[in-house]
Amino acid sequence: MPFIETDRLKIVTFKVGMMEALLKGNSELEKIIPYKVASEYPLDVYKQFFTYKIERFRKFPNENEWEGILIHKIDNKIMGDMGFKGGPNEEGIIDLGYSIVPSYQGKGYATEMGKAMVDWGLSQLNVKQVIATCNPDNFASIRVLEKIGFNITQKTKDKLYWSY
Repeated sequence: MPFIETDRLKIVTFKVGMMEALLKGNSELEKIIPYKVASEYPLDVYKQFFTYKIERFRKFPNENEWEGILIHKIDNKIMGDMGFKGGPNEEGIIDLGYSIVPSYQGKGYATEMGKAMVDWGLSQLNVKQVIATCNPDNFASIRVLEKIGFNITQKTKDKLYWSY
């Protein structure tokens, strides 16, 4: 992932070595990067995938270029993550995912970087469409996806499916 910057945020590739350090603790990650780490980061919902991602990115390093960590520019602090779940599939579809720690939620950061990421993603070779999913009771994500410009394409009891 190239360096992407918005007014208040920047995103950099979340590399395997960074994930391995973070599994040992925030202070371990801070030793190898020029950023602080929000005490709430990473959210458990994301951290549970680190072991899988580390193994996957070692096997398919090009997939790692689609994952990033969000840095709040004023605080110089990692406060979330965003990416396209392994890159485009064979149909040229990328799947946007993100998380923001609670102390930074509700300030428009996911929308701000989400718009920049969608623009970047659609400018990549072989990418034709961006999709996303969320739970029907995740009102914050629903609002973010609506603000970015996604539309619901399918609803089930457990998931909302979105397309840009």
